[in-house]
Amino acid sequence: MTSPFIPAAPVIDIHCHGAGIGAGGSGCRIAPRLRQSWKFRRYLQAFEVTVEALETAGDMLVLSRMSRRLAESRFVDKAVVFALDGVIDGCGSLDEHRTELYIPDEFIARACRQHPNLLFGASIHPRRPDALERLDRAVESGAVLVKWLPSIQNIDPAQPDLVPFYRRLAELKLPLLSHTGEEGSFTRADDHLADPERLRLPLEQGVTVIAAHCASNGRNQGQPNFERFLKLMHRHPNLHGDISALTQLNRLGHLRRVLRHEEFHQRLHYGTDMPLPRTGLCSPWFQLGRLPLGTLRRLAALDNPWDQDLHLKLALGLPPQVLGNTAALLGVV
Repeated sequence: MTSPFIPAAPVIDIHCHGAGIGAGGSGCRIAPRLRQSWKFRRYLQAFEVTVEALETAGDMLVLSRMSRRLAESRFVDKAVVFALDGVIDGCGSLDEHRTELYIPDEFIARACRQHPNLLFGASIHPRRPDALERLDRAVESGAVLVKWLPSIQNIDPAQPDLVPFYRRLAELKLPLLSHTGEEGSFTRADDHLADPERLRLPLEQGVTVIAAHCASNGRNQGQPNFERFLKLMHRHPNLHGDISALTQLNRLGHLRRVLRHEEFHQRLHYGTDMPLPRTGLCSPWFQLGRLPLGTLRRLAALDNPWDQDLHLKLALGLPPQVLGNTAALLGVV
């Protein structure tokens, strides 16, 4: 299958997840309840690793294999890989009991230095006493954005005392990519914290905010999150959205619903939510009835997960020019 479009700028996947079990001195931590979940085994398969392989080679194996698979893509050049800070307690320390998964900035930054096709997505909880210093260090280490998963990290983006953090983000010109909508990848989630309306405060402070998944599912205050996202998009030109996960089984039809709003195409960003496309949740066959059978066969035959994901989204109507938006936003050449 050939690409209908060759962008001048690199095609960047803005939404990929790092992972680790703590092997090889990575500093990663995974809570027993998540490790015992069926999801843990599914994620290992999607990352193409085993516990035994990680214990032997170290957690860096996850990122090495991701980089290799990405390098095999014919159409996607780079990917932003996220760290994930944990829950922070009232004393400003990592709350190990409430943290299901912790992936340190230092681990992801080191992986990105080793693999030039991976870009460092930092994750800094704003309740850390040294949060502003961590932002500075992240930029020095090459971070291209900060990633939050509020419903998992127990972050309320609307709290007024976070203004200094937001002002520092704006000064550094570091985008904030924050999950919006329901979250189902962990064993628990406080989904009201991922209400897109809670991002109004950082937007008002001049932060470039990227709403992950365009708030494509869930409701808050009796209103669909997607409608709340659209209202913010109309009011705040510094609000963007990523289209990762919009072809998943639980979000069928959402991509086309987002793309109907042509006025926002310049603020949409391509993403996969890797490794989820390798779990089977984004199979082209779920689009039966939306795409011709021949197209589905050609898509299903694509072995590389990035190439399959990109061509599936193009087939569903993604304008090719959207593929250059992320490189322009992040200043990546």
